[in-house]
Amino acid sequence: MDKHTLLSSFGKWLSPICTRTFTDWVSETRQDKYVKKLTTEPYLKLFLHAQLQGREGLRHIADDVLSKAFQQELGLTSISAAQLSRKHKQVNPELLQQVFEHLVKRIFSKHRAPAHRKKIKIIDSTTVALCLQKYQWAHFRKTKSGIKIHMRLSFLGEHDVIPEKATITNAKKNDRTQLDELVDEPGITYIFDRGYIDYTAFDRYCKKGIFFVTRLKNNACIEPLEFLEIPAASSVSEDVIIRVGSEQKKMKHKLRMVQTEDSQGNLLFLVTNRFDLTCDEISDMYRSRWAIETFFKWMKQHLRIKHFHGQSDRAVQNQIWIALIAFCLLLLVKLETKVDHKLLQLSRWLTKLLWQPYAEWLQRMKQKPSRKSLGRRRKPTVD
Repeated sequence: MDKHTLLSSFGKWLSPICTRTFTDWVSETRQDKYVKKLTTEPYLKLFLHAQLQGREGLRHIADDVLSKAFQQELGLTSISAAQLSRKHKQVNPELLQQVFEHLVKRIFSKHRAPAHRKKIKIIDSTTVALCLQKYQWAHFRKTKSGIKIHMRLSFLGEHDVIPEKATITNAKKNDRTQLDELVDEPGITYIFDRGYIDYTAFDRYCKKGIFFVTRLKNNACIEPLEFLEIPAASSVSEDVIIRVGSEQKKMKHKLRMVQTEDSQGNLLFLVTNRFDLTCDEISDMYRSRWAIETFFKWMKQHLRIKHFHGQSDRAVQNQIWIALIAFCLLLLVKLETKVDHKLLQLSRWLTKLLWQPYAEWLQRMKQKPSRKSLGRRRKPTVD
């Protein structure tokens, strides 16, 4: 029997996390101690299925267990919304974070970025708004609550990115408080916006050999030390060695400031501790930061992180980790099958072929995209 007929499409999609490693993590954390019915593995399968199908309520998720095929996958014949709610609040988010980071390592073991992208990482955060009445623990502004997802992305290709590491905080938390969590590897260049500026941290990075490219704040105090030559036909208008900070709080290490323009003609003042690159390479490196904005937009459109299945801190965090796990599982399938289809298309086919043999999903993915329409053509001109 072919190995692709042994698993359903859903079972194959989940296979990277249904491992002995996951079982060992659950045992070590004693996550299922005294649990008789809804253990952590079927809980994760239920909520990944809900993520995939876009379920909006716990009762809807509970009704999914009426499917005989799903019952066989879960090892359960029924579950209640109340049991789902209790488990969702009880699971430790750190366990799901471990699952996410394990999947990221597996992805990197199978695929690496081009050499010029390999040592670049992008850092930024996105805010998810919450209802103040329901989520008072996440109080943000006078009339709303919110959380922040701080994320570090790595390149998998020229433009494709993957969330490599993430932290979840209250939206009130300043971005720079997460720098030490996300910036930790010498020899890597981290790209981030001015919300993460911290001169004390920058001095520490210079000492440790950690590189960065960021944008200066409008009120930054700078002392020009040396003006560098700009190549002909460069998009950069100024390249200067500077010292940053006021007299009371000045950086010990020198930095380099590159002045350029964005796509709308606004001036950008970029600061970095990379002295080995050309000014245009610094400018292009910062522009690659747009990849994280694109990812955040995709994440909010296609991952279920706006409507939450619980109101507690843990329930919200767990749903975000599950969304990121679902993304990584789809990306793993795309990399293993080496297909050109978009992740969203793979997800659509999976939802339709959920309980069919994996061979059917694989066959669909292997079909090359076809375009029947010739599209709009320019009318021939008459001489």
